[in-house]
Amino acid sequence: MSHPDELLRIEGIRKTFPGVVALDSVDFDLRRGEVHVLLGENGAGKSTLIKMLSGAYRPDAGRVLVDGQEVRIHGAQDAERLGIATIYQEFNLVPELTVAENIFLGRQPRRFGLIDRKKMYADAAELLERVGVATAPDTLVRELGIARLQMVEIAKALSLDARVLIMDEPTAVLTSEEVEKLFRIVRRLREDGVAVVFITHHLEEIAALGDRVTVLRDGRSVDQVPASTPEDELVRLMVGRSIDQQYPRRAAEAGEPLLSVAGLTRQGVFHDIGFEVRAGEVVGIAGLVGAGRTEVVRAVFGADHYDAGTVRVAGAVLPAHDVSASLAAGIGLVPEDRKGQGLLLDASVAENLGLVTLRAATRGGLVDRKAQHTAAEGMAERLGVRMAGLGQRVGTLSGGNQQKVVIGKWLLAEVKVLILDEPTRGIDVGAKVEIYELINALTDAGHAVLMISSDLPEVLGMSDRVLVMAQGRLAGELAAHEATQDAVMALAVGATDTTRTADMSRTENDEGVEGSRGH
Repeated sequence: MSHPDELLRIEGIRKTFPGVVALDSVDFDLRRGEVHVLLGENGAGKSTLIKMLSGAYRPDAGRVLVDGQEVRIHGAQDAERLGIATIYQEFNLVPELTVAENIFLGRQPRRFGLIDRKKMYADAAELLERVGVATAPDTLVRELGIARLQMVEIAKALSLDARVLIMDEPTAVLTSEEVEKLFRIVRRLREDGVAVVFITHHLEEIAALGDRVTVLRDGRSVDQVPASTPEDELVRLMVGRSIDQQYPRRAAEAGEPLLSVAGLTRQGVFHDIGFEVRAGEVVGIAGLVGAGRTEVVRAVFGADHYDAGTVRVAGAVLPAHDVSASLAAGIGLVPEDRKGQGLLLDASVAENLGLVTLRAATRGGLVDRKAQHTAAEGMAERLGVRMAGLGQRVGTLSGGNQQKVVIGKWLLAEVKVLILDEPTRGIDVGAKVEIYELINALTDAGHAVLMISSDLPEVLGMSDRVLVMAQGRLAGELAAHEATQDAVMALAVGATDTTRTADMSRTENDEGVEGSRGH
């Protein structure tokens, strides 16, 4: 029986792609003035479901009802007409246009056949005020940061008189302060009667913002529960089993230094950076936004230049700014931007897995494709990559499976040192644990791992030692037994006494701290 406030209902939706059942008899309902969380592992079917509601995909079976009437959503215009707006992880904005032009793109108000720019900018200013963002309507979108881009997308949705707002991983790249601002806006929209579909991998956000939760697993809707449901029960529903240990680090006995960095300096970015990572070790790097962590590891890998210092792998000095030399020495980098820098999205799973070993598999100008395919097949099976087959385009995989492919190409290359920059960003809890076990397997085999993460509990849970950066410098080093959130934050903000660290939990949002949200 439907609820009196029900706005949208999905019944028995099925969607298949060649070799893959993406959704199978999925049911879902949405009420006016509620935040309904859509939860599931990467590949569970969340993206397919919201693309069906936005008109990007059409169902093979089942039906969609809005206000109790069956509807057909065959494209974005149908969704817009029904009051359904979607904000994807990759924003649909034009950088070279102004905020107002983006909000009303294709729907500009007109007067005597010409665009009424005065009205457009006035209406945009009103919408921006409604979402609480102090940005001038004539600002170019390319000048905005991630948080403000998100607010522009919300303003754009409100300009469509959206009754249903779908938000796909809206907090994935926001700081804690930005997340709270976003939550305030979502709560205000809920009070105005807007229905919100909210997708997140941050389990702590569910109770803070949600009303109900629908859990998808393997393309099916397995349960609908209150947002107050304990996190361990949500995890069990998502992955079909209990996860006893969120951070299953197995510390191995540290061996000889595999990576040694001394005096690494880049004018205005980082200064006098020095550290070692030994065989069998995971060394984490923590710090505030803009501390220089990513810049340091990119310089170590040879992707960016540096002005002074040395990098050694197994005792041998590496030439600066030379990725080829780093690859030959046995360093691998899983970059923060896996889609832009870690994968060839239009290439197959097999081709991506074989990228690093391609040169070694080439003899006389010919690639041993059979050997490459066999190796890729074995690695995909070892990593549990969910795919239709090795020929599937890697851009169509879920985020967690894409990350497994990025890591897999380095495992095939048998690197001595693997640098992981945000290894689990945007990845569900089940896939996270699988990646943590890969890290354990690497160190068990005598390799070394250098890991950056903005998720501070992840750094603490998976590191044998933690390096803390502040303003481009190494502020300190903590052994696993002494690395607490307070100790890390004290170094990250330059605190020199215990009084300040005691107040850290109250001030971290104002400092712009990354990693202050547990997962």
